[in-house]
Amino acid sequence: MRLIRFGAVGQEKPGLWQAGKIVDLRAIFPKIPDISERFFEDGWLQRIEEVEDPGQKMDVRLGCPLSRPSKIICLGLNYLDHRKESGFEKPQKPLLFCKTPNALAGPFDPILLPQSCDQIDWEVELAVVIGQAGKRIPAREALNYVAGFSVLNDVSGRQVQFSDSQWFRGKSFDTFAPMGPALVTVDEIENFQNLKLTTRVNGEIMQDGNSADMIFDIPTIIAFISQDITLWPGDIISTGTPSGVGIFRDPPVLLKAGDVVECQVENIGTIRNTVK
Repeated sequence: MRLIRFGAVGQEKPGLWQAGKIVDLRAIFPKIPDISERFFEDGWLQRIEEVEDPGQKMDVRLGCPLSRPSKIICLGLNYLDHRKESGFEKPQKPLLFCKTPNALAGPFDPILLPQSCDQIDWEVELAVVIGQAGKRIPAREALNYVAGFSVLNDVSGRQVQFSDSQWFRGKSFDTFAPMGPALVTVDEIENFQNLKLTTRVNGEIMQDGNSADMIFDIPTIIAFISQDITLWPGDIISTGTPSGVGIFRDPPVLLKAGDVVECQVENIGTIRNTVK
């Protein structure tokens, strides 16, 4: 299944994406909650598997496929080629940081330039969405806790990221985590550790990697995080980016108003955001 949220900002409804058409889940299940913690806790992911509605064409905005997760946990330097281009040592354990939920935006919403930073960069990432609560999850059982996958652009304010000596603020500006276009359930992805990731800026390929090149794979990441941090349904884990970000190019290439950034993950989809 490909879960979406559609409608104006703040008025999104849960739906399914069916070959270019939208199934309005609230028309079928009037009491279905938004796609958030309660949606997963109450078993709606299983209930909507029965839906056979082919959907209909709608000219409507797609929102972020998740509503207000409790946390967005990200990985730094989780691809060897990105580690090399940035000049850092290979991490001995997953390097974690957080983005805040205000950073989430729809798959085709604008990325808004901040006032406090003028070095704005892109990072295509495979996002993992947690489907059930868990703590101290063994790696061998990690996939049982995953609801699905999505595309996330870990937009980064480099000037603030580096000057603050920590990454929280420069990663959490409004709209700095466009995500979508859908939440794709696990059964739709044959091999999540062998997916091509691509970024284009104004049509030019900037990143071209594969999730097979992660230093720490997804089960290892989930096990590491959940040792002492409870994962809740709807939580997002963004698993790192391959090489090709703008700040480490010679000369650096950074985003400006009018640029169009397209981030794609194979078998999941493409998000496309204009910088404003």
